[in-house]
Amino acid sequence: MRTKSLKKNKINVITLGCSKNVYDSEVLMGQLRANGKEVTHEATKDEGNIIVINTCGFIDNAKEESVNTILEYAEKKEQGLVDKVFVTGCLSERYRPDLEKEIPNIDQFFGTTELPLLLKALGADYKHELIGERLTTTPKNYAYLKIAEGCDRPCSFCAIPLMRGKHKSTPIEHLVIEAEKLAKNGVKELILIAQDLTYYGLDLYKKRNLAELLEALVKIEGIEWIRLHYAFPTGFPMDVLELMKREPKICNYLDIPLQHISDSVLKSMRRGTTQEKTTKLIQEFRALVPEMTIRTTLIVGYPGETEEDFNTLKNWVEEMRFERLGCFTYSHEENTHAYLLEDDVPEEVKQDRAAQIMDIQAQISWDLNQEKIGQTFKCVIDRKEGEHFVGRTEFDSPDVDNEVLIDASKFYLKTGDFVDLKIIDATEFDLYAEPVEVSSK
Repeated sequence: MRTKSLKKNKINVITLGCSKNVYDSEVLMGQLRANGKEVTHEATKDEGNIIVINTCGFIDNAKEESVNTILEYAEKKEQGLVDKVFVTGCLSERYRPDLEKEIPNIDQFFGTTELPLLLKALGADYKHELIGERLTTTPKNYAYLKIAEGCDRPCSFCAIPLMRGKHKSTPIEHLVIEAEKLAKNGVKELILIAQDLTYYGLDLYKKRNLAELLEALVKIEGIEWIRLHYAFPTGFPMDVLELMKREPKICNYLDIPLQHISDSVLKSMRRGTTQEKTTKLIQEFRALVPEMTIRTTLIVGYPGETEEDFNTLKNWVEEMRFERLGCFTYSHEENTHAYLLEDDVPEEVKQDRAAQIMDIQAQISWDLNQEKIGQTFKCVIDRKEGEHFVGRTEFDSPDVDNEVLIDASKFYLKTGDFVDLKIIDATEFDLYAEPVEVSSK
């Protein structure tokens, strides 16, 4: 029988999945630090003797990664390399009984709303007064600001309501306090996230209140960019676009997952819209804010998706020329409405359809990026990587969009600074640039 390590407890938090999980891990670590605990994030050397895995349970690939990570640390515990392993997050919320049965040597599993209980298991108290206190894990110049939890939408394919519950908005005054603290710590860009930004405020204020929240956030000193992620097309509050148009701090950028465009697929997906309505909405966006970059995501291989449905989608992608687009294959998720349907599109067909969509988008991205050559953009510098400084324009979100690469052997730039960069070359998904009026090395 192995002996427990005698070193001081150090908690290593492992985060899997989306930006909402990143945010949750940061809140957890902020609470632990306030309790005097030694905490680290995804440390590989001296990783700590207590592990907390924040899991994702969204689609098959994410679930597989989460399960493999749990198994990896369960094995390390068996080997005596770590003392305790706790699991939290979406996978744990959704499959706790199965996980407890299949991986019994995990110390404890927690759901997405059980932060106080998780803290107690880690020897810490939940401190209600810590509004906005987080240990951020992103580069110092940007941070995620989660403005709501859960979702009230009835989308047939989505398990998020099962794991995150009903939509619950965070009050404006709490978000302002949080944003002010982030700004004092050097954050210059807020990336607003929620399962559905457009629903913000309906539960608290009995109206869609995203514009009022934005009005409050733009007043915060030190914040230069505010970016909007994960809007829903039905019931989009158009006053947000008026604000985007006149307020320079709000990036001309919107992430709005549309999922499909064939009317029959949209109806089965329970999206509450049609091809005509969606096309009109995008046209309105572009008329109101012509310089806006629109990012969307699509699902192919949904149950019953015919070749005709797919061709409708393909033609629409070519026609709409989205600046940013991602494509996923349908994942058949238990306890969702679509699980009652037959998952009848073969996997190889799903993969081929996704590849076709991304080939179309690669050409669109190439064309749009070529048009940027010779233009100058205000960019933020996120990091230095290899031989380049890596930045972004206001039209690009971290990890998913274009990056702007600057030759570090010729120019010196500081992480977190905003600089004017002239684009000198471009590929489908990268821009190459040189600073305007910055001294070379």
